[in-house]
Parts: sequence; structure tokens; C-alpha cells
Amino acid sequence: MRRFLHENSLGLVFGLLFLAALAGQAFAGHAFFNQQQLNEGLQPISLGRYLTSASFAVNVTENWQSEYLQFFLYILLTVWLLQKGSPESGGLDQAGRESDEDQLVGARASASSPAWAKAGGLRQALFSHSLGLALGVGFVLSWLAQSISGVAAYNEQQLGNLQDPVSWGQYLLQPDFWNRTLENWESELLAVSTMVVLSIYLRQRGSSQSKPVGAAHTSTGTED
Repeated sequence: MRRFLHENSLGLVFGLLFLAALAGQAFAGHAFFNQQQLNEGLQPISLGRYLTSASFAVNVTENWQSEYLQFFLYILLTVWLLQKGSPESGGLDQAGRESDEDQLVGARASASSPAWAKAGGLRQALFSHSLGLALGVGFVLSWLAQSISGVAAYNEQQLGNLQDPVSWGQYLLQPDFWNRTLENWESELLAVSTMVVLSIYLRQRGSSQSKPVGAAHTSTGTED
């Protein structure tokens, strides 16, 4: 057990932090929702009802889709784009998909390489792009979930104001949807660009996301 915890501590801690944040959002969101209900002269609702409401769903999924978008773009763009001096970038001579020898695929695979890296054809092609595909699918699904829960929450407000509800297609053209969406995209893209640039000049000793403390500012990727 101790070895398992040691070898998987990063994923486990982030998983626990995620659950703690989700629980905090549920309780805080429930309190805020009921506060709005009382201000409008309506009855508060239970926590269980709030957790199954469109309001909670849209608040959660709008954050998820922006996170998936952030990493999807980051994974794809770092194949071709470089940032001199950043450990978040590949080496300045490593732009592109690299050779089979560098990537350990096909005839260049090692004994410990995954089976699909040794295979050819479609299986190797899929495995070679599986991370980007998974993140892209995660983005699309969470974006759809946000839009569907968003239109439900929006229509609840419309009906409460004695106004006509809108269709899913009409909601995608509403400022409410794009305000929620772009607000989250903006924050994620700012965070990535800040990390890329600050990591050129700043250090965090012992972190895999930082260059060694004594590395030159111009050292890029895994360069010494």
C-alpha cells in the first residue's frame, strides 16, 4: 500500500483535491441558489434537488470544457510550436512529430513498448494520437453537456420571467452561452501562457515542470 501511494501520489492528491473542490462548489452553489430564491420571493430547494438541477450542471460543465480545451490545444500546439527557454516546450530542433526512432514505434519499439506502439497501421496511428483524441473528445462532450444544461437553466429563467423559452440552437447564439464559455476559455489560456513564459526565468526546485535551478534561461525543453 505504501508503495502504491508513493508511486501514484500525484494523481491521488489531485483526485482528492478535485472531489473536495466539487463538494465545496456544491454546498456554496446551493447556498447561493437559495439566496437568490429567497430574494425573488421563492422557496429554497434541498441540496439533493440542487445537485440534479440544470444550474449546478452548467456551473460544473462550463469549467470542465475549458480545462479539456486548454490541455487539448496545449498537447497539439506543442507538437509544432516552440518557446525558447521554456521547459514547457520541446527542444528548438524538435518541432514536428519526430522520427520513429525518437518515438520508439514500429521496428524502433523496445521490448517494454506498449503493444500498439509495436503494431503498424491504424492501431499505431490511433495510439500515436490517443492523448489528443481523448482530450478532444472530453472537450466536445463537456461542451455539449454545458450547452444542454445551459439551455435548461436559461429557459428556467425565461419561464420565471414569463418569457418564451428558446431552443438549443437558439441558445447557442445567446450572449449568456458565449459569456460563460469565453470567460472560462480566457482564464485557461491566460494560465497556460503565463506558465510557459514564467518558466523561462523562474524556477521551482525539484518540480518536473521547472528547469533545474542552475539551468540557463535560454535552456529549452530538456536541454542541459
